[in-house]
Amino acid sequence: MWSKTTNIFKYMLKKIPFILILIFVACNSTTAQQFRPSADGIKFERTLQLISNLYVDDVDTRALTEAAIRAMLRELDPHSSYLDAQEVRAMNEPLQGNFDGIGISFNMLTDTLYVLEVISGGPSQQVGLMPGDRIIFVNDTLISGVQMNQQDVVRRLRGPAGTTVDIKVRRRGVPELLDFHIVRGRIPIFSVEAAYMVTNDIGYIRISRFGATTTEEFKRAERELKAQGMKNLILDLTGNGGGILHTAAEISSEFLGDNKLIVYTEGRNQPRLTMNSTPGGEMLEGRVVVLVDEGSASASEILAGALQDWDRGIIVGRRTFGKGTVQRQIPLPPDNATMIRLTVARYYTPSGRSIQKPYEEGNAEAYNQDIVNRFLHGELVNADSIHFPDSLKFRTLVNGRTVFGGGGITPDYFVPIDTTASTRLHLQLFTRGVINRTAMSEVDENRAELLRRFPNITAFQNNFQVPQSMFDRMKRMAESDNIEWDNEQFEQSRSFITRQIRTTMARDLYDSSASFQIWNEGADIFQEGLRIISNPERYENLLRGIGSNIGVKN
Repeated sequence: MWSKTTNIFKYMLKKIPFILILIFVACNSTTAQQFRPSADGIKFERTLQLISNLYVDDVDTRALTEAAIRAMLRELDPHSSYLDAQEVRAMNEPLQGNFDGIGISFNMLTDTLYVLEVISGGPSQQVGLMPGDRIIFVNDTLISGVQMNQQDVVRRLRGPAGTTVDIKVRRRGVPELLDFHIVRGRIPIFSVEAAYMVTNDIGYIRISRFGATTTEEFKRAERELKAQGMKNLILDLTGNGGGILHTAAEISSEFLGDNKLIVYTEGRNQPRLTMNSTPGGEMLEGRVVVLVDEGSASASEILAGALQDWDRGIIVGRRTFGKGTVQRQIPLPPDNATMIRLTVARYYTPSGRSIQKPYEEGNAEAYNQDIVNRFLHGELVNADSIHFPDSLKFRTLVNGRTVFGGGGITPDYFVPIDTTASTRLHLQLFTRGVINRTAMSEVDENRAELLRRFPNITAFQNNFQVPQSMFDRMKRMAESDNIEWDNEQFEQSRSFITRQIRTTMARDLYDSSASFQIWNEGADIFQEGLRIISNPERYENLLRGIGSNIGVKN
């Protein structure tokens, strides 16, 4: 749960003439030719020529051009930006739904690549790589114990489908290194991180991003949970930074039914464009609770806002990030390998709310400090610190209850961030990887015995307790990393550390759903959402604007 591989960006339009996504994808390579240079553009080109021809030293005009473009876009808004070829590739990965590689997820354990999961059907599974294996060599290059950063390791393992990579692996119980010859292939990346039944009729689905395959993944999880008796759903969008808007609209349709407005966009040079729900939704009945926090952004806010405006679900958590602008991606000549992301419109929820939080042109630093400022002003810990002028109050479309605009989606029920478990010791143990290493070492040394005693996540959840020996090991690791141990701070953070250990072990022993099943035991937003969805009367009161702990009660 604590380390994640990145994914790939791509989208495809089905029935409408073009795809609207949170990041509008550009049209074709002729875009730049559609505009004649202005007087300012000629001035820029002339300046570049003068520098190239007359400057005292040799200059890299390409680097100068890129620096100038970046500086211009920074003066506009926080989301307009320039991307070089490498940045384009990195941006494209998270949303595509697949990438070329060997098919593992991993973590770095004491400077060694430790295999967490072997993706089913992928190249690594086909040759017999196993969870717990340590990759020591990649193509005869030692990667273990040499302080190689994670990105360098990823670059060595990934490559075009059909190419090969040779690795040497150390496996517990096997004295010699094992050799594997792996043919890289297309590896699926899943955006539905977890799906499980919480009670006999309440399901839980977590979406980490909105990518090209998210709708298919969501519908598959939805069908599987309904087959197990799901009638009500907790949809977890905490920490979901967004993605493809069209995907968020497709998932919204699962709850809203046919021809309901989901979102519309408008800009100075962009006519109003609306996106409505489509028929065939599988969750038109039953209670729905959507979990959000300050890390929920873009497409997450569109989905949460649509369900809130149509009174189709209760939003629980903290105010979302507040990213409500549409970017169009425009490739730049001569090779179209670079591009600019230019803000061309704002989007609005069905009730007319703008989700974009305020920003000052050219002041990206203040914009990026918004979450910190929320904490300093008390918003993350106290609902009474959140205030809205009358101009930011809107009405939902069915029940007419008050909702709020002006930056993000404000929840129907506020859950403060828990600061009680945070100590200096815990922060050091977490950021230096000591908690992770403690959990992974326990699984690595005792995997077979743990699986014998706890053959499934239910057995693990009900019966596994972190033994004192693991805390003793953690203390030794901390001391070897020059972390000063403080018993009082440890006791204050013990329950949180225990939860992190159990979560990491569940992920290593079983799968991602298992890890969230453990994590949610102590997740305040999840637990409040569970209490609300389990109480029909309270749920219905919140839908009517009664019982909220934030803003104006109707």
